[in-house]
Amino acid sequence: MVQITLPDNSKKTYKNPLTVEDLAADVGPGLAKAAVVGKIDGVLVDCSQRIEKDSSVEILTAKDPEGLEAIRHSCAHLLAHALKQLYPEVQLAIGPTIENGFYYDIHLKKSLTEEDLASIEARMKLLIKKEYQVIREVVDRKKAISTFKSRKEPYKLEIISDIPEKEIIALYHHEEYIDMCRGPHITNTRHLSAFKLTKIAGAYWRGDSNNKMLQRIYGTAWPSKKELDEYLKQIEEAEKRDHRKLGKQLDLFHFQEESPGMPFWHPQGKLLYNQIESFMREKQVEYGYKEIHTPAILDISLWKKSGHTEKFGQGMFRTESESRQYAIKPMNCPGHVQVFNHGLRSYKELPLRFSEFGSCTRDEPSGTLHGLMRVRGFVQDDAHIFCTNEQVKSEVSDCIDMVFDVYKEFGFTDIQVKMATRPDKRVGSDEVWDKSEKALENVLNSKKLDWELLPGEGAFYGPKIEFHLRDSIGRVWQCGTIQVDFSTPEKLDAKYVTEDGEREIPVMLHRAILGSFERFIGILIEHYGGAFPFWLAPTQAIVINITDKQSSYSLKVSDSLKKIGFRVESDLRKEKIAYKIRDHSMQKVPYLLIVGDKEIKEKGVSLRNRTGEDLGFMTTDELVIYFNKSL
Repeated sequence: MVQITLPDNSKKTYKNPLTVEDLAADVGPGLAKAAVVGKIDGVLVDCSQRIEKDSSVEILTAKDPEGLEAIRHSCAHLLAHALKQLYPEVQLAIGPTIENGFYYDIHLKKSLTEEDLASIEARMKLLIKKEYQVIREVVDRKKAISTFKSRKEPYKLEIISDIPEKEIIALYHHEEYIDMCRGPHITNTRHLSAFKLTKIAGAYWRGDSNNKMLQRIYGTAWPSKKELDEYLKQIEEAEKRDHRKLGKQLDLFHFQEESPGMPFWHPQGKLLYNQIESFMREKQVEYGYKEIHTPAILDISLWKKSGHTEKFGQGMFRTESESRQYAIKPMNCPGHVQVFNHGLRSYKELPLRFSEFGSCTRDEPSGTLHGLMRVRGFVQDDAHIFCTNEQVKSEVSDCIDMVFDVYKEFGFTDIQVKMATRPDKRVGSDEVWDKSEKALENVLNSKKLDWELLPGEGAFYGPKIEFHLRDSIGRVWQCGTIQVDFSTPEKLDAKYVTEDGEREIPVMLHRAILGSFERFIGILIEHYGGAFPFWLAPTQAIVINITDKQSSYSLKVSDSLKKIGFRVESDLRKEKIAYKIRDHSMQKVPYLLIVGDKEIKEKGVSLRNRTGEDLGFMTTDELVIYFNKSL
């Protein structure tokens, strides 16, 4: 007898062992059709897995995250099956899942093209139509080796050599094609219809540049065609908004090989950067922060003392001078503690809020660099609050208020809140971590925020609250963080004098809202598609003359607006007015101020917005009022 407990705590009893598929069929035909994988006593399994003893069983469909993961993983195997049929000489490496999809790394003499992708995709669809069964076989090491030797798969053999002796090896049979995987996978290809191959890229075997360069085929898969179409539409829109393309089009920044991962800001980009910095500086003053500035290079002994070399050493650039070892700062925390330590601090000074637009450098692998989104050189809107235990709740609460306040100004209103707890690699005792995590949890609950737990994803020195922004096309970006740190102040000998005259270690709160200017600007570019709101736009308006006769008046208008504080330029080029209007509309300048003889006579301008809408004639005084309302 086998007793099965279902997720609703109902129980079913069977005379003999049965598979997860059998159980789904017994529950109902709808579930049998939708079942993708199962869970037996919390362990993910194929639907073909037999239930041999009393167990808790969950049947998962494509709507469940683990079910969708299995579909994407199975699509990678389906891709490999199609490749083997089309290119029998192909050698297969690995085919894991990734966010929103999957990929497979392959070795093939032929360089695949976009046209080849269409052929591969067509073959995958033919295989799906066959609705063949995917069969799992557990084998010993000897059979696994012989299988892939006979199939001339050297990468699979290398993977087998790395599998521990006692670990189970499973082969998945897709008709004539065989792959190796721990699974689980779908048992029938009919579940895989909502997929699309997206691109081809290069990838070193095992991510090592010393190894052979392979071809990587990417794809995406979803529970339904509707969801697939929605995602593809989002991707299409994202490509239009790619900050790297728009950065070039709008002349904001560039990268070059001599300084990988470090942007060169152009005048328009620097105007945007400065506007964000000015806004953040004013906001930090409003919330009681005192701005400081700390050195970019510090003796390596300080980083050892703080724990950064042990936990973050590989990500640090190092240098030396006069036989002394230094590190270029990857973060600002130790420097801020040094400012706190300079002089004897009293409890009366707490909370003490230090802010810095701190320039940091991290030795990110070259393969991970991605425009402004992943760089080596960046500036953080960093802040550290030194406070007492009793002040933690109110300070974290104020930080949260500030985060939401700032994001709203930048046009982000859909904010997801998450709390990341202790990672495996960390400093500090479990007791300290218990205290830190509880402090953050209490604040989140007291503010009645919906939040998600991220176990094991905290910083090495403390747990953190993460803020994830949803942009205009539905993508989610992790930006701001608030972290409670009881460890770093102790390591770096930070103390203050209590009311009783005793020396006590302060609590240190780490707070960043934008995260880094570079990445946040990249997000803003894509969020707005380069069409920044009036207050943020690098150039807010362009004065355009129709003929040379209006040049002097055009300059007078732009100069008068500049003196008031607006970012206005003049375009006096000897080009046709239609050309200049089109050019600046492409540059996404919010407003175009057209000047002809009529405008000079009536002492005003004709106003257009960047979408081409004619806003009519305005006197210069009316224009100032209109601009002020737009701020």
